Amino acid sequence: MAAKLSGSGGGKDEAIADINVTPFVDVMLVLLIIFMVAAPLAAVTVKVALPPAVAKPGTNPPKPVYISIQNSGRIFIQDFPSDIATLGDDLRKQLGSRRNPTKERIFIRADKDVIYGDFMGVMNMLQDNGFYSVALVGEDDNK
Repeated sequence: MAAKLSGSGGGKDEAIADINVTPFVDVMLVLLIIFMVAAPLAAVTVKVALPPAVAKPGTNPPKPVYISIQNSGRIFIQDFPSDIATLGDDLRKQLGSRRNPTKERIFIRADKDVIYGDFMGVMNMLQDNGFYSVALVGEDDNK
C-alpha cells in the first residue's frame, strides 16, 4: 500500500485510492497493434471461382448386428438362437458376405439382471473369434 507524504508534518499516513491504468493501456495498445497487423493476413486476397461440390450419396450402412443375452442366459444373434460354443460361427453366418466380418461393430444387448459371468463369456468368445469392435446397448433414461 502506498503512502502519501504530506508536507505539514502531521505524521498521518493516508492511503492512495488512485488506480494506475498505464500498464493496462500499454497492454491494450500492444493487442490493438497485433490485431491490426494480423487481420489482413487472415483474409483471403486471391479470388478464385470454385466449382460446386457434388458429392455422391453414400451407400446405406450395413444393418447392425445385435447379440442379445436374456436373463436366463440364452443368447440370440438378431432373432436367431445361438449358444456360447457356436457363437463365433453363428455370427460369421449372420454377417454373411460382408467385406471384413471381423471389423464389423457388434452390438450387445443384455438384460439388466443377467449374470456377469454369462456376459463375460460372450465377450471372451467374441474376442477369441476376432471380433474386437463391440458396443454395449443401454436404455435411454431421459424422463
